Amino acid sequence: MAAIQFFRGVDEPVVPDIRMTRSRDGRTGQAIFVFEEPQALAPETMGDIGGMYLIDEEGQLVTREVNARFVNGKAAALEATYTWKTTEDFERFMRFAERYAATAGLGFAEAGGDQGEAPADADA
Repeated sequence: MAAIQFFRGVDEPVVPDIRMTRSRDGRTGQAIFVFEEPQALAPETMGDIGGMYLIDEEGQLVTREVNARFVNGKAAALEATYTWKTTEDFERFMRFAERYAATAGLGFAEAGGDQGEAPADADA
């Protein structure tokens, strides 16, 4: 079981679009999460979001890079970036991603080109 939380102890039910980029040597990279209309932005849950917590049976990965995207003055989406700097960190992130994909029923699609992007698509 794997979950994403913005508030400790509260799983975010909205499944994000996830895009990954890696350096040419594969050691460093980022996963960019985009949550459209997440529950964390609902008026009844509005509080200070201190980060995004990726939780599974191995523990948790944390990023503080979380930003709201606004449309017509209202928060409409959350964008979070998880960055890794070593091959071990990347492998740990991928173990979480595989568990989260299985929990949320996601597919994994390789992107074309040299960018190394691989979006996880909720429609798969």
